[in-house]
Amino acid sequence: MPVLPGAEPFHHEGGEIGVLLCHGFTGSPQSLRPWGEHLARAGLTVSLPRLPGHGTTWQEMSRTRWEDWYAELDKALADLRARCSEAFVMGLSLGGCMALRLAEVHGDAVQGVVVVNPSVVNDTPILTLAPALKWVVSSAPGLAGDIKKEGASELGYTRTPVRAAATLPRLWKLVQSDIGKVTQPVLVFHSRDDHVVKPASVTFLKSRMGDNLEVRELTDSYHVATLDNDAPRIFEGSLEFIRSHASVPLAKDL
Repeated sequence: MPVLPGAEPFHHEGGEIGVLLCHGFTGSPQSLRPWGEHLARAGLTVSLPRLPGHGTTWQEMSRTRWEDWYAELDKALADLRARCSEAFVMGLSLGGCMALRLAEVHGDAVQGVVVVNPSVVNDTPILTLAPALKWVVSSAPGLAGDIKKEGASELGYTRTPVRAAATLPRLWKLVQSDIGKVTQPVLVFHSRDDHVVKPASVTFLKSRMGDNLEVRELTDSYHVATLDNDAPRIFEGSLEFIRSHASVPLAKDL
């Protein structure tokens, strides 16, 4: 299946510190490409894979599930760890959820986590019916494009495949049950005005995580904040986070 122009993965070979970027549900690497390029310019090794079923058609995505997307990220993290002495994971929306899952599973192999408007709880009640609805409804309205900045746009699907969405509650349940395993430092960027993910996810993280969690509010962005007005805050904030928690200096700081 041909990949949509702009939805291609992004990789950059830099220094000893690696960063894995995880895009969101029905989105594509395009939503995180500026973030990845910013980190690359700072001398980091960056991996931004395209998740299976994404960046092509929603019909193709309908044949995938969360385990397929996570497996792609798990492989990318292993590749990054083979090339770098330290690895950080970062993600947007459901990509933030999977970044936290990587930290839960891999422990000390992940140095720290940065997430933007993470989705870790089911805040859409109709999703509880998705396992049944998938047999009668193939798609629902799309989620992409929640951006405040004039002229900015996200490359994502205009339809949401119900069959793929029906697999999400299982992922959320796993992340919630194992969140206590995340002992690494975690930085959350949270948009005050988000029309896709409700505040329940950040509320959950605050209630279950300790002093290793820091939350920074974004006041001038919607859900896809990595392409929005507050993107520079995210990009620079993530670099500051790495400088604070990496045991080796960034290549550009040498």
